[in-house]
Amino acid sequence: MKRIERQATLVYAGRTISALMLREMSTNYGRAPGGYIWAILEPIAGIALITLLFSFVLRQPPIGDNFPLFYASGILPFTMYKDLSAKIGRSVSFSEKLLTYPMVTHADAILARLFLNAFTQMVIFVILLGAILIFGKIPLRQLDPGIMALSLSGVFVFSFGVGTFNAFLFEKFPVWDQIWGILNRPMFLISSVFFLFESTPAAFQKLLWFNPLVHIIGLMRRGLYPSYDANFISLTYIFGPPLALAALGLILLRAVYSAN
Repeated sequence: MKRIERQATLVYAGRTISALMLREMSTNYGRAPGGYIWAILEPIAGIALITLLFSFVLRQPPIGDNFPLFYASGILPFTMYKDLSAKIGRSVSFSEKLLTYPMVTHADAILARLFLNAFTQMVIFVILLGAILIFGKIPLRQLDPGIMALSLSGVFVFSFGVGTFNAFLFEKFPVWDQIWGILNRPMFLISSVFFLFESTPAAFQKLLWFNPLVHIIGLMRRGLYPSYDANFISLTYIFGPPLALAALGLILLRAVYSAN
């Protein structure tokens, strides 16, 4: 009996999450010309343009001989984190009216945004990286799909953890939205998007190590460059704290809103 009830709960949760995903697609993309396709093409065009410009300025990358590939190995995981964490962080306010219904939970709203936008970012990743590999004539045999998939999983888990905890903070303390925006701005410069972790001074490495994106980007580069070891990476640090943060965020959201 309990097994049947659990299965029914999972089926119902799946239907709720799917409905929330369709609602977001129609709300955010249904009214714009091109709809959901533009949500994919716009970041692709932006990242491709920046990659092309930097490839003229910095012709020799720190590793390998293809600057667009090196830059993509950093900017793609970073933009995934930036987009996912921001949208997950605002998932509660986005679905605020629907959360008044007892069948819709905060977890449903958060997971719906995670799944939809993670899929979008994966499409962007495949298109951009595929174009770089084709036009750069980079052999596929040098890639390690397993390591790359592990890096992408790290991006999703890290974004999920940060976004879920911020979802609670944004609702409980509205000023945190502005504070977080300020605190998050230097992340682009300290996430090893343009440089290798090993090329920085030892004292700076001790600080950079605590940035999970440095580990995630290092893991992506390990998957793209067979000669790059990235021995500093800690999978425990990539997945452990974000999952704990996500659990804490969900518990706090449930506690606060159930009390109301």
